[in-house]
Amino acid sequence: MTPTHPSPACGICRLHDDAASADAYEIARTELWLLRHHPDPAPLAGWLLLDARRHLAGPLAFSDREALSWGQAVRHASQLVQRLTGCDRVYAIAFGEGAPHLHLHLIPRWSTDPRTAAWSVADLYRAVAAGQRPAADPQRVQALVARSRAWVESSQLEQVTPP
Repeated sequence: MTPTHPSPACGICRLHDDAASADAYEIARTELWLLRHHPDPAPLAGWLLLDARRHLAGPLAFSDREALSWGQAVRHASQLVQRLTGCDRVYAIAFGEGAPHLHLHLIPRWSTDPRTAAWSVADLYRAVAAGQRPAADPQRVQALVARSRAWVESSQLEQVTPP
């Protein structure tokens, strides 16, 4: 299946084709999914995004192959978030209103950090976007991206994203 990009207005489709963004944030790319770190300004180091490669709004539009692969992709990417950050849990959130292209936010949750509790993480996101709170250290983000890529390359790609 070849990814389709029917709308040049789709920011996620454009991001998938942007070499600079791939160099900075992409962790793994399979035929169906793209795993990347949230771009700067990232609300938290380790905040990953799992994108559909094909332009689609959400699971309602999955092909059978995408539907069968989705659960494994989410589990493996969530395991990577936990391995990268040492967090207690990983939140998975997708709305699709800002960009109508499936991109699942995988957010590290630490029980000792109230900024990451439930909907507080949305307040953190908005505050960072508005410049009211500092973003994650870009050097730490890049270090996590580099570590992620090394793990993917050295320890079976299927352990992070399914074939």
